[in-house]
Amino acid sequence: MTSSQYLSYLHAGLAAYRAGALERAQAMVQSALQIQPASFDALNLMGLIAYQAGQFDNAAEAFRRALLVSANAEVYYNQGNALSNLGRNEEALLSYDNAVALKPDHAFAHLGRGNALSAMGSQEQALASYDRSIALAPGFAMGHYNRARLLYEMNRLPESLASYDKAIALEPNYFEALDNRGTVLRALLQHQAALASHRRAIAVAPGKAAAYCNLAMALHDLGQYEAAIGNYEKAMAIEPLPDIVQEMYLHTRMKICDWAGFDDEVARLERNIKSGKKVSSAFPLLALVDSLPLQRKAAESLGHRANGALGALPRRLPGDKIRLGYFSADYRNHPITTLITELFECHDRQRFEVIGFSFGPDAQDRMRQRVTAAFDQFHDVRAQSERDIAALARSLGIDIAIDLMGLTHQARLGIFGYRAAPIQVNYLGYPGTLGVDFIDYLIADKTLIPESSRPHYAEKIVYLPDSYQVNTKREMSDKVFTREECSLPRDAFVYCCFNNNYKITPATFDQWMRILMRVEAGVLWLRGENPTAVTNLRREADRRGVDPARLVFAPRLALPEEHLARHRLADLFLDTLPYNAHTTASDALWAGLPVLTLIGESYASRVGASVLRAIDLPELVTSTRDEYESAAVSLATKRDQLASIRRRLEANRLSTPLFDTKRFTRHLEQAYLAMLDRYQAGLPPDHIEIA
Repeated sequence: MTSSQYLSYLHAGLAAYRAGALERAQAMVQSALQIQPASFDALNLMGLIAYQAGQFDNAAEAFRRALLVSANAEVYYNQGNALSNLGRNEEALLSYDNAVALKPDHAFAHLGRGNALSAMGSQEQALASYDRSIALAPGFAMGHYNRARLLYEMNRLPESLASYDKAIALEPNYFEALDNRGTVLRALLQHQAALASHRRAIAVAPGKAAAYCNLAMALHDLGQYEAAIGNYEKAMAIEPLPDIVQEMYLHTRMKICDWAGFDDEVARLERNIKSGKKVSSAFPLLALVDSLPLQRKAAESLGHRANGALGALPRRLPGDKIRLGYFSADYRNHPITTLITELFECHDRQRFEVIGFSFGPDAQDRMRQRVTAAFDQFHDVRAQSERDIAALARSLGIDIAIDLMGLTHQARLGIFGYRAAPIQVNYLGYPGTLGVDFIDYLIADKTLIPESSRPHYAEKIVYLPDSYQVNTKREMSDKVFTREECSLPRDAFVYCCFNNNYKITPATFDQWMRILMRVEAGVLWLRGENPTAVTNLRREADRRGVDPARLVFAPRLALPEEHLARHRLADLFLDTLPYNAHTTASDALWAGLPVLTLIGESYASRVGASVLRAIDLPELVTSTRDEYESAAVSLATKRDQLASIRRRLEANRLSTPLFDTKRFTRHLEQAYLAMLDRYQAGLPPDHIEIA
């Protein structure tokens, strides 16, 4: 065959490629290569065709063969793109480096280089490559977009927002930039601006389901659950929700007690987790499934990994004082801060220096002022990246870093992936394992985590002698509420549960309704902030044969101390399963209201038992649903028995360990010292029991 035939095939292949006829293009170029197997032009074109067809292996091979013929910056760049699509990021980086070596001003090669470095976790180097790309091609919107994405991952949120704004200024209908900009605004707690950005994205591309899902999440943040559900359902009308989003859709519906298809949805979620699929957050699962293996698998699916970018932390001995670093986004009027603030105040300042790291909003409320004053140092690090926060902790010589967030909203587990301190601890904020290898210990007690349950936790367990739960003594209003002003019948037996609505499962509600059917004078007092939840719960009561009027709903009170005071109107607090009352249980007990709990398998389902045993009321811990219902009925019909329990509760409140914060602090400090002893002896973390 002649060179003219080669050229004929090559030109035909190029024309077909430009027309989008990829199969014909491949056939023509293959024919050209049969004539000239080492043709640079044919090999490069074959790579371009394969890349366009999504055949990245074939594309990478064709570019490799072309580069054997002639080193060319554009071909190296294209090879890098093919390898990047295959997840072969180290090889892709080498290709981009070769392209830049041949053509230093190749803006797109610098961009690709940034993508590869970002995928490899080399964030600072990736950012430098993006900056170089933008300097060479400032009018290319994708450069600003990729930079914005990386800055978001680094939690440099204001800079990320600025880069998204530049991308949108260059390309006003840039859907991905508009949508992701909304996500950054959500993280900055600029909720209304986030809604506007997601809505602009939808206006640009109304057929994109992802934008409706992101808008739904923004609405959820604002407590607009019904509107959030509506947008999830708009997304579902376009395409099935991704598995990772299904969990948040179900969790949002739980907020308004919408239980349609509940069993099927939970079964589907379980199947997804068992098959290794990633969840959006492990937290909602705690209120749905009482399974330790499943909860650990869900946490592990999130993919948090140790990051060695700061290097190994040199082994060191503590200074004159042991430096404790407590990390949280919730230093404000929040349940966790309500529990723990007195602990900060009670730490032994002769032995410990207590340092707070805050990466959440400054609410400027009374609790924020109190908790700030409780620390020896307080660092507001919300504008810093996870790497920078870890570096700050290292520079301050933190000996033990305590994460009070875990996997809850606004958590920043990545800080600990960089190893912020020699010893890292999961405590209080997240009721379960974090499923990572860079958190050394989890603070618990023998009720919370029996020894037989240890294999389901990634952390080593530190057992405190009473309850794991620390408590700050609450202020309680002297205001005397009447049942009439709270819409409660004067002579009724008042069961109550002030847990969040998402903790009420159909099975728990079934139990409550069976109890009401057996106690004719009984009513159930619940939270009433959400009107849709009120409507749904009344409808569910009616379906179960209970008069909806026997459900009474308490509006939100502005003052927490008044909410505590109105607990006195109730007779018995009914706990939920699988997610027990936590701070809410302590609130009830502090107010003198007995709590009846049903113990389960998981951490979240054993908290009620932990606090009741610490206040010496073990008879209020039940082990089966029948036992729980029978106890609830018995305490309503045998008033002398309940009166005796209430008298004991009042006596135990200030004489048993649950509300003895000084005692708790000494035990926790012993735990910290035991952790340090192992570290200083060169021993790995292991289970610890404090006598």
